Amino acid sequence: MKHFFNRRETIVTEALDGLLLTSSAGRLARLDTFPEIKVILRADWDKSKVAIISGGGAGHEPSHAGFVGKGMLTAAVSGEIFASPSVDAVLTAIRAVTGPKGALLIVKNYTGDRLNFGLAAEKARAEGFGVEMVIVADDIAIPGINQPRGVAGTLFVHKIAGYHAEAGADLETVAAQAAAAARDIVSLGMSLSTCSVPGQAHEDRLGAEEGELGLGIHGEPGVERIVLQPVADLVTTMTNRLAAKVNEAENYALLINNLGAVPPLEMGVIANAVLSSPLSGRVRLIVGPGPMMTALNMNGFSLSLIRLDAAREAALKAAVEPHAWLPATERHEIAIVPAPRVSARHAATSPSDDDRNRRLLTALCEHLISLESELNRLDSRVGDGDTGSTVATGARSILSRIDTLQLKDPAATMASIGEILSTSMGGSSGVLLSIFFTAASKAMAEKADLAVALLAGLDRMTFYGGAGIGDRTMVDALAPALSALTSGDIAAAARAAADGAESTKAMRKAKAGRASYVGEKDLEGVPDPGAVAVANVFEVAASLT
Repeated sequence: MKHFFNRRETIVTEALDGLLLTSSAGRLARLDTFPEIKVILRADWDKSKVAIISGGGAGHEPSHAGFVGKGMLTAAVSGEIFASPSVDAVLTAIRAVTGPKGALLIVKNYTGDRLNFGLAAEKARAEGFGVEMVIVADDIAIPGINQPRGVAGTLFVHKIAGYHAEAGADLETVAAQAAAAARDIVSLGMSLSTCSVPGQAHEDRLGAEEGELGLGIHGEPGVERIVLQPVADLVTTMTNRLAAKVNEAENYALLINNLGAVPPLEMGVIANAVLSSPLSGRVRLIVGPGPMMTALNMNGFSLSLIRLDAAREAALKAAVEPHAWLPATERHEIAIVPAPRVSARHAATSPSDDDRNRRLLTALCEHLISLESELNRLDSRVGDGDTGSTVATGARSILSRIDTLQLKDPAATMASIGEILSTSMGGSSGVLLSIFFTAASKAMAEKADLAVALLAGLDRMTFYGGAGIGDRTMVDALAPALSALTSGDIAAAARAAADGAESTKAMRKAKAGRASYVGEKDLEGVPDPGAVAVANVFEVAASLT
C-alpha cells in the first residue's frame, strides 16, 4: 500500500514535530532528547500537581501525544511504530514532569509497555520520586485470557485521571480513581482490513467478503473472522457481546472509536446502528465517533463502555485543552422540526392512470436501475464513480411514486418527475434533469407537442448548466436525439442518441461536469456515462413503440 512519508526511520519524529508546529504556541513542547527519546509534554507544566504520563508505540495517533494538555496527560512517551518506548525514555519523562505530588503512569496491557514502564517506575522510586502505575486491560475479544489487551478504553482512564489531577487530588486518590475506572471498562473492535505499516510490505489476511472481530490495535489477528454483513448486523454482534459484560441496572459512557480509515460517512452509520441497538438504553454519555486511538490505516472501529457514577460523569464531561478529546454528549433523541407546508394552490392533484405511459415509464426506470453498476464503472474512469447510483436513485424514486402520477396528462407527469428528481436524485445531474422536466412540462402545457416540449426543456437545461454539444456530457446524446424526434421517428432519435454517446469516446477534453477535471489520457476511449444513459433511454423507448 502507498503512504506519505520521507524515510521510515524519521516518520515518528517528523509526525510529532508536525503536531507541535500545528498546536497553539506555548501549549506543547518536547524534550531535547529527540530523536532517541521522544517525550511530548505540557509547556506550561509547573510540577505543582500529580503528573499523568502515558504512551506506547506510535501508530495510534492522536494517541498518545494528542491528549497531552491541561485536564488530561502531562506527558506522552512515544516509541517507534507499534514498539514500546524504552525504559530510559519513560524514566526521562518521569524525571521531567514529576514534582512533590508524584506521577501516575497509565499503561496499556501489552508486555513491552508493562515491562518498560514498570522498570522505569521502579527506577524512579529508587531515585525518590512518588510513582504509581495503572494497567488498562479493557479488551473483551478473547474469552478467558489472563492478560486482556489495553485498547481504546484507555482514553477513559486518561480523562478521569487527568480530571482528578487537575482538581488538585493527591497521588493516592488519582491512582485509585484511575484503577477503579480501568476495572469498569470493556472494549471490542472489528475491522474489514489489517493495517499497513509505512515502509513494510503489506499483505491483507482477510478475503474480499471477510471482516475480523476482536483484532488488536497493532493489527494482530482477531478472535474470529466473520462474513461481511450490513453494519446493523455487525454492530448487533458487537453490542451483544459487550452487553453480556455490563450491568443492566447501570448507566454507561460509550466511546465510538475510528481505528484509522473509516470515512466519516460510514462512522455516522456505525454510530446510528450502535445507538439504535438495545445496548443504547444503558448509554448516558457518548464520546465520538472519531479517530482517537487508531491502528494506522485500519479500516475498522471499536466500541468502549465505562460504568458511570457521578464523579466519572463529571470527569468525562469536563472541558480539556487537547482537541483530540471529543466532548462527551448526553444521550438524546433526534430533534425533528416540521418543514414548511406547500400551499393549497401547489398541492398535487388526483393521480390518473394510463397503461401505455405506465409501461413506458416503468420500463425506462427499470432499465436505468439495471445499468447502475455499468454506469458507475464508466464514471469511475472519467468522474467520481456515482453516475449509475445517482441515476438509479432517481429511477427508483419515480417507480416508488408512479401510482401518485397523473399518467393521463404528460405535462403533469413531467412536472411531477421534475419535482421527484429535485428532491431525491442529488448532485448536478438531479438538478439538471429536474430543470429539464420542469421546463418541458411548462412547454407541454402550452402546446401538446412532446418533441417541442422536450427541446424547450433541453434549452433551459443547457442555459443553466452551461454545457453544449461537444462538451462531453449527456447533451451530446440528448440534443441530436431530440432534434431527430421532431420528425416523429423514435427509432431515428434512438440512433442519433447512440451516435452522440459514441462520439464522446473521441472527445479528448471535457468542458463541463466532473470529467472536466480529468486528464485527456484518462478520457480517451471512454464514453460519457450520462450520454450512455440517455442513449439507453431512447433505445428502450424505441423498442416499446
